Amino acid sequence: MTLSADEFIRRFLLHVLPDGFQRIRYYGFLGNRYRREKLEHCRRLLGMPPPPEQTNVLPVEKDYRDRFEELTGQSLHQCPQCRQGHMLVVEILPRSPCRCAPPIDSS
Repeated sequence: MTLSADEFIRRFLLHVLPDGFQRIRYYGFLGNRYRREKLEHCRRLLGMPPPPEQTNVLPVEKDYRDRFEELTGQSLHQCPQCRQGHMLVVEILPRSPCRCAPPIDSS
């Protein structure tokens, strides 16, 4: 969407609060201090069933290669050319130095 400068500024200023006003993003029933109790109360008032119990067991984090395979159906564990074998990390190369600064002249 392309907007004129005036329309962009108008839309942007709709989000600016006047003096003396306070954002309430971190207050109310979603505030951190009593969020769980207040959400339970809201669910009871709305007649919703309680959420399923969560166990304290953390799920095993999936490697990015596994997530890529789930999304695309292509495995990063196999050779991209022959689709056989198992790719292994042999070496991780160090990052190259930043080229944004000019080299220091030591003369």
